[in-house]
Amino acid sequence: MGKKHIVRFEPVGIEIEVDEDQNILRAAAEQGVQLMHGCKEGQCAACKSFVLEGEDIDYDSYSTFALPDYEKEEGSTLLCRAHAYEDLVIELLNYDEEIIRGGLPLRKGVAEVVSNEEVTHDMRHLVLKLVEPEEIKFFPGQYLDLMVPGTEESRSFSMANVPGREGHFEFVIKIYPDGLFSEFLATKVSVGDRLDVEGPFGTFTLRESRSSPLIFVGGGAGLAPVLGLLRSMADRGVEREAVFYYGARGQRDLCFEKELRELEERLPNFRYVPALSEPADGDDWSGETGLITDVVKRLESDLSGRDAYVCGPPPMVDAAIPVLTALGVSEQNIFYDKFTTTGEQGGEDGQ
Repeated sequence: MGKKHIVRFEPVGIEIEVDEDQNILRAAAEQGVQLMHGCKEGQCAACKSFVLEGEDIDYDSYSTFALPDYEKEEGSTLLCRAHAYEDLVIELLNYDEEIIRGGLPLRKGVAEVVSNEEVTHDMRHLVLKLVEPEEIKFFPGQYLDLMVPGTEESRSFSMANVPGREGHFEFVIKIYPDGLFSEFLATKVSVGDRLDVEGPFGTFTLRESRSSPLIFVGGGAGLAPVLGLLRSMADRGVEREAVFYYGARGQRDLCFEKELRELEERLPNFRYVPALSEPADGDDWSGETGLITDVVKRLESDLSGRDAYVCGPPPMVDAAIPVLTALGVSEQNIFYDKFTTTGEQGGEDGQ
């Protein structure tokens, strides 16, 4: 371990101790300070902040699309790649004080595979049961890092379930051809196998202090964290008005349809609206068609006062944000998670 320094975050006034061998985001997470972040790999800029005091900072590799040289020279930084070599004061540009102060410390553990089932032609429903430690606490909507056995690589996947005494973690994972984790999951994982895990990560969690109506927009494996949030709302009797727009290519890409319809019964103010962008000739489909962002534009006229949660492939997320703001959602009330493949990190790893 290296020398330790104090990093103070403004305007929230929180201080943490950071070892020179740790990046600042990691150090904060280990101490239960949940800063906004996405990929943790210097690709997405979700953790971009501004250095108010201090200059001695070293960086792991990152994308200059996330932090251009001119921004770095002006004082911007990526917390997921920055190592402090002196005391620093950092201004958080993207933060939620409720989330920061309510974070959970990271914990490492071992989990056993309970099941690994196909739910579509290219998505798996993976269920793990924690073996040790006794508990890893998490909030619905957060994700775990799963280590790929035989490598030093990990992949990040959102949990679809709510925390429970049984210590289960559920994931909906897209299978990519030749993906490191995908190949392992599709061909090698057996019930009883054990995986090293770490978490929780992520800020795609319900802001409990708010009572605003909700709109969820998802696609692909982005179903997982939204399902976790909806399950939690149903379990706790949350009565906030909510709608979930979910985009898929064809009918074969839809899953958890029965449960989502049941959630419409359990949550009296909830609607589920799936849409197919490329319905196949054989699809028996009378629902919405088109890109999910176009469906939102067509069916919604005013979303003022709502909180929006967007999760799925980066193009969908990037397209959804301007649509939501144009319909009246305040940008500060849009929370998103980009599910990407490893080569284009932006939130969760897709391989």
